[in-house]
Amino acid sequence: MGNFCFAFLFLLNFSPRRVLVRNHSVWRNYFLKTMVKGNQQTCFTFTLSDVQAERLRDICERRGFEPYAVDYARYAFHGNGFNVIMYNSGKLVLQGKEAAEFVTFIVEPQITQVFALGNEDILHSEWFAPHAGLDESGKGDFFGPIVTACVIAGGDEVHALRKAGARDSKAITSDRALLAIEKKIREVEGIAIEVMTFSMVKYNELYGRFGNNLNRLLGWAHACTLGNALKRRYVAEGLLDQFSKAPIVQGFMKRDFPDFNLQMRTKAESDPVVATASIIARAEYVRQIEKLSEVAGILLPKGAGHSVIEVGRKIFEKAGAEGLAKYSKMHFKTFKEITGDVKSEKSEEVLE
Repeated sequence: MGNFCFAFLFLLNFSPRRVLVRNHSVWRNYFLKTMVKGNQQTCFTFTLSDVQAERLRDICERRGFEPYAVDYARYAFHGNGFNVIMYNSGKLVLQGKEAAEFVTFIVEPQITQVFALGNEDILHSEWFAPHAGLDESGKGDFFGPIVTACVIAGGDEVHALRKAGARDSKAITSDRALLAIEKKIREVEGIAIEVMTFSMVKYNELYGRFGNNLNRLLGWAHACTLGNALKRRYVAEGLLDQFSKAPIVQGFMKRDFPDFNLQMRTKAESDPVVATASIIARAEYVRQIEKLSEVAGILLPKGAGHSVIEVGRKIFEKAGAEGLAKYSKMHFKTFKEITGDVKSEKSEEVLE
């Protein structure tokens, strides 16, 4: 039925007799109601070429959409019940209650020419096979710990996660929205969720115990999280958002789960289960940074930019390097810059 409906929608928009067909508003509204309006997904992401991006810009301008500014975006528009954000990286984000209709009638037929909405079970069957998804949060933030998360789901559970709003956590613009989506995710029955994090004192200690190698520490944490999830619900395979070329997590998994097939790739958050893990991890990081801010008596900013240095210096002036270490990652260059060990204008830690 789904393929028939998409074929019919294609004819509605592209038949040589489309002028006559479009007058049949009863049929058009019927398919809108049963297919598009029935889709509860409110956020969509695509990767567009430069030509496709400019074609979409032209469509938005001709439709009278209101432009607005977004950091790192080539352009952004307020549409009718949704927003269009085209990032410099080539990533397109559509978000809003009416986004599904725009995807169905504009983006897919006129821009990508790939009819995916509603056909995910066929085009991305791997999303729905029972598997584990792994991601982490906090490794690029000076303040607060690293959080690893693992989610196990399959079949209808994946549909439920997508309906709950599962997507790459970096596409969610506010902590409030992130926590609201996480709450819905945790209400999905049948999925397994495991999270691991540390106090900052423990984190800094473990960093040293792993030979001052962040990737090994992160790989061990992922393996622990994955292992705990598999003990609750075993599946044969999983997908990791890649943070290292070396199979570090796989090495830690060999002893207890030698037959487990863990694949890894960059931008793995396109998989809904990995995207769910990214939301779970980031939500826990947000809670941890809020707790640390309460203890520190000052709002600890995320990231590793100028505001982070300003707050770090205030803590250092009051409590010294030992006090700063209770809230931050000591191996960051930012820590040495604040404490005076290294004179540098660079404040960001580059993590491979």
